[in-house]
Amino acid sequence: MSKTKLSAFLSLALVFLSGAVLGAFAHRLYMVKTVSSNGITAPANRRPSPEEQRKHIIEELRGVAKLDDQQVVQLNKIYDATRERFDQVHKKANAEIRDCWDEQTAQIRAMLRPDQLALFNEWHNKREQERKARKGGPPSPTK
Repeated sequence: MSKTKLSAFLSLALVFLSGAVLGAFAHRLYMVKTVSSNGITAPANRRPSPEEQRKHIIEELRGVAKLDDQQVVQLNKIYDATRERFDQVHKKANAEIRDCWDEQTAQIRAMLRPDQLALFNEWHNKREQERKARKGGPPSPTK
């Protein structure tokens, strides 16, 4: 093999090899999993429950602020009271949202002709069933 052909072959092999190494490195970098602060790999698309968040925060505060056992009990009472208040606020907000949806539905029904009203009611009932199947969406308006 001549010197030129050998040089071309080695250059091509070097380019190919460097591309493979770079590709492997990029793949490894891209596929790295997220790790939480406690060293456990975080599950994909899973949000911690409020209870898990609470335990984590209390343990973190216990370490950072050096809370004693009595203070941890007080902190838990504060969290309990806050949770109760949040529940009350959510219930009130949900009731107001439900009122808005009821008002909207009533206004729509009032503007429709009798033949349209039957079609609207059918459509509305179907959407309501779909919403309940998803267990989400806006509050159920009254009919």
